[in-house]
Amino acid sequence: MSFGDPNNPYGQQPPQGPYGQQPPQAPYGQQAPQGPYGQQPPVPPQGQPGYGYPQQPPQQQPYGYPQQPVPPQQGYGYPQQPPYGQPGMPGMGMPTGYASWGARLCALLIDGLIVGLVPGILYGIAAGITASSVSKVSTCAYDDTQCRMDASAGPPAIVFVLIALAGLAAMAAGIFMLVKEGNTGQTVGKKAMSIRLVREDTGQPLGFGMAFVRRLAHFLDSIACYIGWLWPLWDDKAQTFADKAVGSVVVKTQ
Repeated sequence: MSFGDPNNPYGQQPPQGPYGQQPPQAPYGQQAPQGPYGQQPPVPPQGQPGYGYPQQPPQQQPYGYPQQPVPPQQGYGYPQQPPYGQPGMPGMGMPTGYASWGARLCALLIDGLIVGLVPGILYGIAAGITASSVSKVSTCAYDDTQCRMDASAGPPAIVFVLIALAGLAAMAAGIFMLVKEGNTGQTVGKKAMSIRLVREDTGQPLGFGMAFVRRLAHFLDSIACYIGWLWPLWDDKAQTFADKAVGSVVVKTQ
């Protein structure tokens, strides 16, 4: 039993902190702060420093440790993708570049064959009937006046009917191709050649109205010795004069 310490006359052991740590000591000549009724101040728990205690700096990953990649962000107003790279209609495929002049020519020939097939047959029948009626004049006898009158009366009425039907068939086929080209960007020939007509600024189909205007604007391609039809051979965007007039391009699809 020791009476050497006036603050601890009964020889009690000082309170120990968690895990055997010593409580904070007061400077020399000063008494350690005590709580109410002589209690020792609480020791801050491990891992959570109290107010006034030195804070632990945030741990950093060692040098060479793989960092988390930060996804790049596009600035405001940055173009997302090329205009003609936007998808047009579902199932149409993504554009992969401007269509070649040969592909456009083949598509035009296919469309012309489809549009002119039925009218060509009807015109051929009408021409055959007309030729046969004219040739009857040479078969009539010199003194057969009635035969000559019948032969010189002109082609029969069926010829005019066939010509009218041929014109209607050509018009119907042309309107059908124009609707397909305006709504989907592809006619039968363009679809066979995997090319598509779209707006240059949005990559969407032209629509029936602008497709019709483009069809009328083809006279610009023909007015200067048909040079406009050959212009896609050296143009950067493979455009004809009609394409430049309405702002359209013909692109390849996957």
